[in-house]
Amino acid sequence: MAAVVAALTLVAGLAACSGGRGTDAGPDGTWWRPRPGLAWQWQLDGRIDPSVDVPVYDIDGFESSASDVARLHRDGRKVICYVNVGAWEDFRPDRDAFPRSVLGRPNGWHGERWLDIRQVRALRPLMERRFDMCRDKGFDAVEPDLVEGYAHDTGFPLTARDQLRFNRMIADIAHERGLAVGLKNDLPQIPELLDDFDFAVNEECAQYRECALLEPFVAAGKAVFHVEYARPTADFCPLARELGLSSMLKKPELGAWRKPC
Repeated sequence: MAAVVAALTLVAGLAACSGGRGTDAGPDGTWWRPRPGLAWQWQLDGRIDPSVDVPVYDIDGFESSASDVARLHRDGRKVICYVNVGAWEDFRPDRDAFPRSVLGRPNGWHGERWLDIRQVRALRPLMERRFDMCRDKGFDAVEPDLVEGYAHDTGFPLTARDQLRFNRMIADIAHERGLAVGLKNDLPQIPELLDDFDFAVNEECAQYRECALLEPFVAAGKAVFHVEYARPTADFCPLARELGLSSMLKKPELGAWRKPC
């Protein structure tokens, strides 16, 4: 435990919550490996505001164009492609490609239904095409959303083993295309998935007192991009700095507004 604390202290000292620009690729040069402490912007709603002075942007893969990505690259940013991999969305252009057999219960978001992640033969080619889109638009990484369906009422008897198999498949699809990939939430499976994912994206770990579960990512030299929605920065930023998280306050609609640590 003392070794982990020492590693976290060193990382936090090198790159605090407000983060520098340590965006070098890994030693083999195949894909980007974001290091802890990088500041970021997460904007999934509205016209992309490229003026936020941070080294990392996370934007919607379908709604953003190759020119949007190129503009951010010209400004020295790395760009993450948001893609929903765990639910069907009735507003996406590939919605008709999903067989009805993989569609489960609504997940609480308008127009979305959980996917039967056990059906990997049906889902893999769909996810490959989505990640092809991210690669072809020039993105550096992928944020695959809703990768913890096994913990929800999806309409399917999903197990933790099903989720591990699916999540590892998603990571493989990204890496085959030279894209970094982040583990979105799914905190209970971090010990099993740490080696498969290059960074983490987390919502509201402070709200639910779960941020310590993300320590393995930071200790491994991997960024944790974190947001809170309901708590003021004074409540969660001290802990975020201590743990080496890249944290900010956002509104749930994920527009351009942000208040970083």
